[in-house]
Amino acid sequence: MKKLSFVIVLLTITCTSVFAQLTKEQAIGEWKRAKLYTKAYLDAMPADGYTFKATPEVRTFAQQMLHLADANYYFLSVASGKESPLGKTSAEKTVAQTKDATTKAVMDSYDFSIAAVESIPVDKMQETATAEGMKMPKALILAKAFEHQTHHRGQTTVYLRLKGVKPPAEMLF
Repeated sequence: MKKLSFVIVLLTITCTSVFAQLTKEQAIGEWKRAKLYTKAYLDAMPADGYTFKATPEVRTFAQQMLHLADANYYFLSVASGKESPLGKTSAEKTVAQTKDATTKAVMDSYDFSIAAVESIPVDKMQETATAEGMKMPKALILAKAFEHQTHHRGQTTVYLRLKGVKPPAEMLF
């Protein structure tokens, strides 16, 4: 158990250090790239695929994307101190699962995220905030937010393939 705790602490320090090495402009650029990449996924799915589930137990394509949006608002709100425009509501539970409504909601979440990153002074990135009941540096919260949106966008690759759609090419740069 001590080894596992050590590894977790080491990974946390490493992730924080890596994110801290990005300039603010680079971080903003990465969020802008992620927005474009996610938009390509939203555009690729036909309108009739937004309510598609890969299996009965999982979210629909729209719910995956709206969950991504909810988390963008949550994490970036915590890191920046800016209030989420959703308040206590959930896009996943309130936004219509249509192509237009889902795309707008998700793109709005990226606009909020980008503006939130832009608003955080560089000297405040190592300040502590609480996310999911854990205290951590704001820079780490931003890294977790970025990882989360990447994860859920990646999950939708399967949805596209099952609908016979070729997923967008990777936009790593």
